[in-house]
Amino acid sequence: MPDTPLTRRALNRATLARQMLLSREQVPVLAAVERLLALQAQQARPPFMGLWSRLVGFDREALHALLQRRDVVRATLMRGTLHLASAKDYLHLRSTFAPMLEASVASVLRERAKGLDIPPLVREGRAFFEEAPRTFEALRDHLVARHPETDERAMGFAVRMFLPLIQVPTDTEWGYPGTTDFAVAESWLGATLKAEADLPTLVQRYLAAFGPASVSDAQTWSGLKGLKPVFEALRPTLRTFRDENGRELFDVPTAPRPDEDTPAPARFLPDFDSLVLGHDDRARLVDEAYRSKLVTKNLRVPATFLVDGFVAGTWTVERKRAVATLVTEPFVPLKKKKDRDALVKEGEALLRFVEPDARAFEVLGL
Repeated sequence: MPDTPLTRRALNRATLARQMLLSREQVPVLAAVERLLALQAQQARPPFMGLWSRLVGFDREALHALLQRRDVVRATLMRGTLHLASAKDYLHLRSTFAPMLEASVASVLRERAKGLDIPPLVREGRAFFEEAPRTFEALRDHLVARHPETDERAMGFAVRMFLPLIQVPTDTEWGYPGTTDFAVAESWLGATLKAEADLPTLVQRYLAAFGPASVSDAQTWSGLKGLKPVFEALRPTLRTFRDENGRELFDVPTAPRPDEDTPAPARFLPDFDSLVLGHDDRARLVDEAYRSKLVTKNLRVPATFLVDGFVAGTWTVERKRAVATLVTEPFVPLKKKKDRDALVKEGEALLRFVEPDARAFEVLGL
């Protein structure tokens, strides 16, 4: 059977449906986190905003409770960056990412990695964090006292990539302070990590959350290489498509693929949102002319907003005394009044969520 062609808009709507961005959904917070597989969490606040944009009546306390109960954890996963994931998914999939995380020590540190004796460092790091949750600054001080001639930041990075660690939540506003304590994952969760990698499950879960997608899309999102054999082994269980450029795309059979004319509401996505980082080819989300605006020179991924399902600009929040302001920067002027009105309404609601103690709210730049 020939591969079914999918237009750019059809891919857009399919991805938004998986991401709960065609309409807010009435889904328990833990189920939403697992449906998305994980939420990018380089900063503490974005996952809260990401869930607010996706769920009906999202209350930040619901996520706080999951963090405190250790049902959701903040840890290093895809691409070697911090994510929020369910404890169940972390325990099952952390070993799948281990080869990539461990290889990053050599690729990131380069010459600085050559003098490291990693197994003893990891054992020392495990013993240090097993005694009590502690910061990485404390770990580096501990290691440099024992190995004064060795690069302290290189030692700390090696421990972070080789040793499965969880960041310890607090009762601060967004769950984590600027400097957080770390704990050994198995001790913190009272459970054992799955020892073997499970690439087939990872690929199927990725497609359910981000598909239809190509092998290179999955590799870009995960940071893992060599996934083509996994896709080929799964091919009999997957559907295949072609995009407008003829690229082969894979998908789980039962995933939603709405009609390309399905309306898509105005939505604000936080910094580092996983949707923006979910594909190698991001044409389904943003015009190629604006793709460079999605990653800044210092590798920050700015907060974005969607118009008709596509990224149409970036935004920031400013607070001056009792006034909270959402400042938008559209890529091009928005011609339709209904689009501007929808963004203002959505933006004011977001401000009330992010800055609940403000007394006035305004949206500028549209």
